Amino acid sequence: MAVPVFVRSLIFTIVAPCTVAGWVPYWLARSGLDRLMFGKAPSATLTDSLGFVLIVIGASIYLWCTYDFTFIGRGTPAIFDPPKRLVIRGLYNYMRNPMYVGIISVVLGQVFIFGSPTVTVYAIVLAILFSSLVIAYEEPTLRRKFGIDYIDYCQRVNRWLPKV
Repeated sequence: MAVPVFVRSLIFTIVAPCTVAGWVPYWLARSGLDRLMFGKAPSATLTDSLGFVLIVIGASIYLWCTYDFTFIGRGTPAIFDPPKRLVIRGLYNYMRNPMYVGIISVVLGQVFIFGSPTVTVYAIVLAILFSSLVIAYEEPTLRRKFGIDYIDYCQRVNRWLPKV
């Protein structure tokens, strides 16, 4: 019996984004690496509210995109179980990679909450990895899979910043 696509999306979300954007930054901030690498321990600051807002916005972006991938694209955010149809509505109407922007937003929210240099470095490395993945793998794969529709979409919509 095949596992429904929404269940696959839920499982992937719990395993991958919740780990990458939730557990890893928390662990980095609480592990003592800040003291070892930067000579200071993380501390909560007055920017906690901004951090919370970034987390809520980022998680909302991710969930909205996952919904569109699951129910419009008929696939999941997982690279090994991608949407069958090109998703260019919702947030994808404004930028090509809102899901990654949402995940980075969640991590940046934790940078503000924890005040952790290690989590800051992690956010930068994560953004570089996401950008590399998009440029080296996802875009060529989508061009092959969806052809002219994807090429037209790329001409209309920016990779990272919303086009208004």
